[in-house]
Amino acid sequence: MAKQENHEDQEYKARATALRLLARREHSRLELNLKLRQRKVPGEIIESVLDDYESEGWLDDNRFADVYARQRMDLGYGPLRILGELQQRGVHRSPDCLEEMGDEDWNQKAIGLREKRFGLADLSEDWNEKVRQARFLSRRGFSTSQVECALEARSD
Repeated sequence: MAKQENHEDQEYKARATALRLLARREHSRLELNLKLRQRKVPGEIIESVLDDYESEGWLDDNRFADVYARQRMDLGYGPLRILGELQQRGVHRSPDCLEEMGDEDWNQKAIGLREKRFGLADLSEDWNEKVRQARFLSRRGFSTSQVECALEARSD
């Protein structure tokens, strides 16, 4: 009988923990799985709880991806970095908000980030500064063409 009670305690612990985590912010299925494993919850209980929460609509990787991508876009990150971070979190599809952005939109974001961080001075004579700014924009997840467009932008 003690074994049955232990199983129910583990399931209750998993449900309560997952719900508490989801109440704070959106999580991907992989993130919740890892957090429950860290709390020593057995794998079969984790899968059962996460399946139930997905069917209830409380856990949704698509919704997580959209919210996460919008937050990262607002912080000045580019599409390559956002997609990479989503893949690390177990989401292997591009969210709608990224699909809606065109190349010109990303170019404008890269230009805006460069202007905010460095200004839009002419860099044709300063190779070291041009490389430094290009590395910054690349680390932020902008493509080569987006970085080049941002580096060519001048203040009016």
